[in-house]
Amino acid sequence: MKNYSKKAIENFRQGYNCAQSVLLAFEDKIPFDKETILKLSSSFGAGMGRMREVCGAISAMFMIAGLKKGYISANDDETKKQHYEYIQMLAKKFKESYGTIICRELLKLEDKTFSPTPEKRTDEYYKNRPCEKIIEQAAKIIEENILD
Repeated sequence: MKNYSKKAIENFRQGYNCAQSVLLAFEDKIPFDKETILKLSSSFGAGMGRMREVCGAISAMFMIAGLKKGYISANDDETKKQHYEYIQMLAKKFKESYGTIICRELLKLEDKTFSPTPEKRTDEYYKNRPCEKIIEQAAKIIEENILD
């Protein structure tokens, strides 16, 4: 298998947000070009537009799960149920490592007001953030549980 985790971390180091970093790492496994991948996932960075809600890496994990194993019938409740069970299983696997899928909790942020202005990517930024490990774990879960 390819080392998707390493690619996801490299993407993050280039300045992409967590969702973009993970989704782009799996570019060879999803039916979109790079520009579409980056635009689609751009809103999910920093816990959805820097609101610090669901982590972008987790959102990307769920996007890939939907693309690979999602449902298409609006009225097939059993298939929807099975897919939601699958998504909950993926979230549980991530929570086994980090205890939460919420960005502000992963970052241990006390303040609940968040500026839309992204932080500058400096050596200090990368040193103090757990994001690379979080991205790595999300990519591993995708590789182990979503890809055939």
